[in-house]
Amino acid sequence: MTALGVLATVVGLALFVWWIRRIGLDEIRSGFAQIGWGIVAIVLLGGVRFALRASAWMLCVEPPHTLPFREAFGAVIAGDALGNLLPLGPIVSEPTKAAFVRRRLALGPAGTALAIENVLYTLSVAAMIAAGMAALLFVSGIPARLREVSEVAIAAVIALFLVTLAVLWTRPAVVSQLVGRLLPGVRGERHVATIRELESRVYSFASRRGRVMVPLIGAELLFHALGVLEAYLTLWLLGDGSPPLLINAFIVETVNRLIIVAFKFVPLGAGVNEVGTAFLTGVLGLGTVVGTTIGLVRKVRILCWIAVGTVLLVRRGLTAARVLEDSQLDSVR
Repeated sequence: MTALGVLATVVGLALFVWWIRRIGLDEIRSGFAQIGWGIVAIVLLGGVRFALRASAWMLCVEPPHTLPFREAFGAVIAGDALGNLLPLGPIVSEPTKAAFVRRRLALGPAGTALAIENVLYTLSVAAMIAAGMAALLFVSGIPARLREVSEVAIAAVIALFLVTLAVLWTRPAVVSQLVGRLLPGVRGERHVATIRELESRVYSFASRRGRVMVPLIGAELLFHALGVLEAYLTLWLLGDGSPPLLINAFIVETVNRLIIVAFKFVPLGAGVNEVGTAFLTGVLGLGTVVGTTIGLVRKVRILCWIAVGTVLLVRRGLTAARVLEDSQLDSVR
């Protein structure tokens, strides 16, 4: 773990402890009592979302290669476990997925499929954030600063999609050229050739595999829809018995996704998730206790699946150090 990672972990934990003490343990206990056995449904929804990411990855694997669902599902859970526990995020989670399935699928096609799925997932996250920020603008009484943040986020997402369209049209070898400059010599040439081939396959995937694009995009969108369902269910359980507004659940999930993207380097999103969600629910008129409880319920769901992922990693004999030291996984990183 780097010094920056240690700092992020310490600051996140300090923020978490401070916020929990400010809210009060009695309030949190009361919130979890309202959630009750609903936590089981929330944890299971998390598993279905993992299954959707695994299915999307499988759709990105090109013939004659195949990836069984059981392997893909286990790999996604294992990769997410390490990505959440360490301040390395995708740097370790994606190679872990490829390493997990290497008995059934070679690293080359596994890494290519992961790259394609991550591009589509990133675009879906961007669309989700833009839609949520747009919805937030229609909420009355939001602070001017938050309105400005929403407008900036929407503009950034529009810019991202325009850049993506330009990249898909021109197909520049951006990453391979950058690697060539950073790693001169024979080693650099080997990496450049591998990455250039990867770039080419990512750019041309839709034209080669047009038939899978609809179910692939559908899986990514359904992943986010189930996130909104989780937020809706949690708000309903924490409320007075009346159904919550769907737009509130949508905004809560959107902001959660934005926090995850912005603070991926903080293990488990400690502190930032609870404080950020509490601030949002305060703005929405739901109270900061509700937002804090939502953040903690997410923690429970994440920790449950981390436990499953850790067991899978141990059974495969995989560790973060082993994955990061494996030179054959360089192209996946």
